[in-house]
Amino acid sequence: MEPSIARYIWTHTKKQQLWILMIVVLSMIPYFMSFDLPKLIVNGPIQGSGFEQPGATQPFMRLHYNLPFIGEVQLFSGFQLDRKATLFALSLVFLLLVVINGLFKLYINTYKGRLGERMLRRIRFDLVDRVLRFPPFYFKRVKSAEVATMVKDEVEPLGGFIGDAFVQPVLLGGQALTAMLFIVVQNFWLGMIAAVIVVIQIALIPRMRRRLIVLGRERQLTARALSGRVGEIVDGIGAVHVHDTSNYERADIAARLGLIFKIRFDLYQWKFMVKFLNNFLAQVTPFLFYMIGGYLVIQGRLDVGQLVAVIGAYKDLPGPMKELIDWDQARQDIQVKYQQVVEQFTAESLIAPRIGALTIDDPDPMTNPLSAISLSIADDGGAMLLDRVSLQIKPGETVALVSTATDGAEALAEAFARLNWPVSGRIALGADDLLELPESVTGRRMSYASSDAFLFQASLRDNLLYGLKHAPLTSVPYDGAAADQRRWNIDEARRSGNPDLDIHSDWINYASAGATGPHDLFEAVRRVLDAVVLSRDILDLGLRSSADLTRHTELARRIVELRAALRTRLEHEGLSELVVPFEPGAYNKEATIGQNLLFGAAAGPELADRALASNPYFASVLRQAGLDRTLYEMGMEIAEQAIELFADLPPDHQFFQQLTFMSAEEIPTYETLLQRLKNRPHEAVSENDRAMIVTLSFAYIEPRHRFGLLS
Repeated sequence: MEPSIARYIWTHTKKQQLWILMIVVLSMIPYFMSFDLPKLIVNGPIQGSGFEQPGATQPFMRLHYNLPFIGEVQLFSGFQLDRKATLFALSLVFLLLVVINGLFKLYINTYKGRLGERMLRRIRFDLVDRVLRFPPFYFKRVKSAEVATMVKDEVEPLGGFIGDAFVQPVLLGGQALTAMLFIVVQNFWLGMIAAVIVVIQIALIPRMRRRLIVLGRERQLTARALSGRVGEIVDGIGAVHVHDTSNYERADIAARLGLIFKIRFDLYQWKFMVKFLNNFLAQVTPFLFYMIGGYLVIQGRLDVGQLVAVIGAYKDLPGPMKELIDWDQARQDIQVKYQQVVEQFTAESLIAPRIGALTIDDPDPMTNPLSAISLSIADDGGAMLLDRVSLQIKPGETVALVSTATDGAEALAEAFARLNWPVSGRIALGADDLLELPESVTGRRMSYASSDAFLFQASLRDNLLYGLKHAPLTSVPYDGAAADQRRWNIDEARRSGNPDLDIHSDWINYASAGATGPHDLFEAVRRVLDAVVLSRDILDLGLRSSADLTRHTELARRIVELRAALRTRLEHEGLSELVVPFEPGAYNKEATIGQNLLFGAAAGPELADRALASNPYFASVLRQAGLDRTLYEMGMEIAEQAIELFADLPPDHQFFQQLTFMSAEEIPTYETLLQRLKNRPHEAVSENDRAMIVTLSFAYIEPRHRFGLLS
């Protein structure tokens, strides 16, 4: 990657930067005019300069120029306005300039923001693209949490700076120079005072902020190390508990957090010291303006309008200067962060882009032998796993590599799968080096199944079909707003240097799976599941899952039909007593009281027993039906009997496996609750306590728990 952030930005956004720079320069014209206009208003209609005589008028919007060798050239004589009309006209012009300057700022900031977000998108894609091209050995030296943190968080500040990289110094510098030039034009000495303060700020503040950059870099490095350490704890949590090292890990984390605290505290102290000094210098200048400028007004060497204009112009000077200094600090800070990211994502022997190039058509079948030629492979410590091994596997042959766990059979298999690169020698497919073949060949004509399979955070179907998603094979039709959104996505992807591939296209290579399309894909997948003896496991997983009715409407309808068919078959075979269905107007004795009230099982946590008992609407329904007191008294009886029977049992006793309404850990809580609620009327019980008691009755099943509460 390009080591300089400025060069990286300029390379990819040259045209956009030139355009916005031109807009910035153009915006300086109304910006300067807004400084001069207050002086004209104060000296003219307010103080009466030019309106000394009653009924006097002055030209408004007169356009005339004094040209060399020609003299005065008048383009427009203007409108003759009296004193009041001139005041209103100049005030409206001032308002117009405010609007124009605001619109310039709006356009510039919006353009910068969009430019920055595009470049942030480009950088993140470039980083992930490099991750996809890293050699296999690189992943053994980095932590996934650190890489993910850098892509997600550490490049985030780059997006805010990229839009400001070239525009901000020109914009802020132009505003500061415009204000400074205006002050000098009004009075040279006041201009020199402002210039001296500005020079002090420029010379002193950036030097003090260098310490902030160093502390910021230390904070970033320690935070990244903390992220990696936490990731290690999560990955090795089993070893932590097995070896009783949790307190060692706590001590390590506490020490790291202490170091981060010290760095951050020093950073805050230094930052606010710099801020105090910068604000002090900014406020000293108005003091000098009031004192020296006021003295010049008293002496008659400066008029009031000029002093007001100078103070107004200086009011807009500290802001750009402060932001310009902030920009310089941000530039240095961003350059440091960018260099750290570049260093982390720089690796030797990156996989060439052509290896992973998109290919639609499937390659020809492999007919050449697979060979290892003087192949040597080492582990992470440099120990040789394979030393100058040579072999050849011809098409149709079945070969078993036999070795111990520490020998090189697995390393050789990984080398054939391009997951372990050789130290010397090579692997060839015919006459071609295997590492030089495109992934469209090796990924579609070779397979590798290791013992440590990885599942992505996706559906089981997506994981099963992941190896078939090589390229988009269909064109998705879009209409209306969706088509407009798709065109916008394509345009922004290209502007950001991203591929415009449609993730919503059908990426599944059905032919590779032995299918002709989506309609017979399931049969092909089922044959594979049968071959690896996973069909029963997948079926059990599906039966324990909840279907999304918005996506699987047909499945929901068929399940209802299946229930009816199952019931008919059970009745036909005399087994209907095995399943007790829900019937309108009848109590299902094999279901809980809560399920009977809901006429079915809860579909989510919102209707679980504890949540159901606390639901205000459901509680009001129970009160209207006169069941609230009944369920409360039933819950009290359940609590008393459960505590009497199970309070003295150890928490791991098998009886607690059958006690669905109360766990062993909850028995002391309910024991205390019973003592508090004993002999207390139902109306005096709080809503929370009442819900805890009623929850017990919701989970009660008479044939299972047999407390004799339901007849």
